[in-house]
Amino acid sequence: MPDQPAATPPAKRRRRTRQETEADLLDAALRLLERDGALAGITLREVAKEAGVNHGQIYQYFGDRQTLLRAAIARILDTRALGAQSHWDKPFAERRRAMLKYALDQPQLLRLEALLALDGDPELTLFPELNRTRTSLERDRREGEIPEDADGLVMHAMTAATYLGYCIFRETIARDLGLDPEELDQRASAVYDLMLDGLTAGGRNPGTTTD
Repeated sequence: MPDQPAATPPAKRRRRTRQETEADLLDAALRLLERDGALAGITLREVAKEAGVNHGQIYQYFGDRQTLLRAAIARILDTRALGAQSHWDKPFAERRRAMLKYALDQPQLLRLEALLALDGDPELTLFPELNRTRTSLERDRREGEIPEDADGLVMHAMTAATYLGYCIFRETIARDLGLDPEELDQRASAVYDLMLDGLTAGGRNPGTTTD
């Protein structure tokens, strides 16, 4: 009987580094959110299964769902930065217009933030760069971009609430109004410009627009 060829041993699967495993877990969480929606819920076991990771590792790395989702938010912010220092050098109205455009381009980010807010996450922050915001608002006031007596921080917060709410409910609003979402975006941006004009009226440069 002829000799049988020796069986080839199975190739060993390369162990992922912690950084790679964490990245796989965050990608899996975002895929589940995109596929199933926020209300379907995201459990750590489901995320681990989707990523092909032992479920014990996800508890070791993140501990709970809120920590995982905050990490996913941080990853999006790190990889899709708004424009570094140049953003903070722009006048108030230009910064808020840029944030509306940014929010429209980052639906996953807004869903994650909304999910954590509904979860009552005490560590969720919508304004991670608040110190830079304060500095920019003081410059806006000195340079007449907003009225001298304006409540800059609340202007910042309320314009954020406007674009966050719009982007979260965008598809539902478009459906209710019978509009194509892209047409709605154009019309909503025009109305948002009018709101900013009203907020900055009384400054030296009200109504400034940007392409």
